[in-house]
Amino acid sequence: MNRLLLFALMLMLLTALPACTAQPSQDGDPVGDERSPAGFWQGLWHGFIAPFTFIASLFTKSVGVYEAYNNGGWYNFGFIFGLMVFFGGGNRAGRRAWQKRLQAGPMHEKEQQ
Repeated sequence: MNRLLLFALMLMLLTALPACTAQPSQDGDPVGDERSPAGFWQGLWHGFIAPFTFIASLFTKSVGVYEAYNNGGWYNFGFIFGLMVFFGGGNRAGRRAWQKRLQAGPMHEKEQQ
């Protein structure tokens, strides 16, 4: 029962995520668009869902991975930070290296053996 519920939840999540992706303006002209440019929070969200939107963009032309109408540096920072949060930000590799160092022990202990 738990696996079925988890599968249904994941399926709902994967079908709902493309609705939150970066969308092009209706006429293709972002300057005439009345909405404000995407900022840090939208960049963070778009970065977090980027792997899912990439997959969706392979099957449809109406889904964009990156919002072209953004405010510049803050959107870019949020986008990159969102990607780092999704992929772990390199923390896994650092943790593995630290664990190897702890297992190896200090250098002087190896010399004494």
